[in-house]
Amino acid sequence: MTSGNSVRVVAAGDHFVLPSLITRAVRREVERADVEELELGWPLEPFGPVAEVQEASDAEDAMIEALAGAQVLVTQMGPVTERVLAACPDLKLVVVCRGGPVNVNLDAAKNRDVRVCFAPGRNAAATAEFTVGLMLSALRRIPQAHAPLAGRGSWEGATYYTYEQSGLELEDLPVGLVGYGAVGSRVARVLCAFGARVMVYDPYVHGEIHGLRVTSLDDLLRRSRVITLHARLTPETRGLIGARELGLLPSGAVVVNVARGPLLDEGALCDALESGRVSAAALDTYEREPLPARSRLLALADRVVLTPHLGGASRAVAEKAARIAAEEVGRWVRGEPLAHCLT
Repeated sequence: MTSGNSVRVVAAGDHFVLPSLITRAVRREVERADVEELELGWPLEPFGPVAEVQEASDAEDAMIEALAGAQVLVTQMGPVTERVLAACPDLKLVVVCRGGPVNVNLDAAKNRDVRVCFAPGRNAAATAEFTVGLMLSALRRIPQAHAPLAGRGSWEGATYYTYEQSGLELEDLPVGLVGYGAVGSRVARVLCAFGARVMVYDPYVHGEIHGLRVTSLDDLLRRSRVITLHARLTPETRGLIGARELGLLPSGAVVVNVARGPLLDEGALCDALESGRVSAAALDTYEREPLPARSRLLALADRVVLTPHLGGASRAVAEKAARIAAEEVGRWVRGEPLAHCLT
């Protein structure tokens, strides 16, 4: 930290990671530090849907005004662009309450010797639970049965109580996981508890896993009645599951994606749903977000479960994110090595 005894921290939260959560977490974390004065402030929220660094003059202006004289910024989605960094020479530390600082210009921060940290693992449990929830919803047609009864008082969902229309249960079901990181490993443990026959493909993970390790993606797909995606989005994994891969699945398989939308070719998925090769899908992320009004997925409501990128949305996630971010602020204030620093 700087040699002075006063540190000003700006808590730029939003409607999810509230500024008050950040403020409380930072105050608790720095109580033990040798700092005479800690000032916390925040700009008016929300900044809006800033998903990546971009020119957003209104939000940038608000950020620059709030950061006057501040050494530390803790934010969820606030834009930290080259313009913001240039206008805030006192800024030394930026902590983003997310799994990656996509709203920060890392090159500009590095050039100005600004440390940029993030909050890994904050939503692993929430996303894993949401994945299993979507999987069960797709397998047992829960939303499709709910909608007519709750919306119109219609009992037509009872048609799912037939052999042909009823869904699959997880016990003894072959479920393939593509990726075995913080989320995938949790999903595997839960599915094992349900009695599913869990298989895992992840060439980057070694050691003991929950389930059977499969050495090739093609083999996993051929053997899985359900696949759920948990891989990171990289140039190599973009479009990882396309028409060829979907064609390897057993007829009537189910596809679940609560990871990153571009892992899955949506056009190919819609083709597979329309042909019956895939019987159902559950998606929380998409190639384009928000989902376009003309998306083919919307015409397949009887076969898909769609949610608007809510996998990581739990109160615990917001609290964890604030706590992880505050811990980084505490390390910086005390002159300790930062745990999750990218610059």
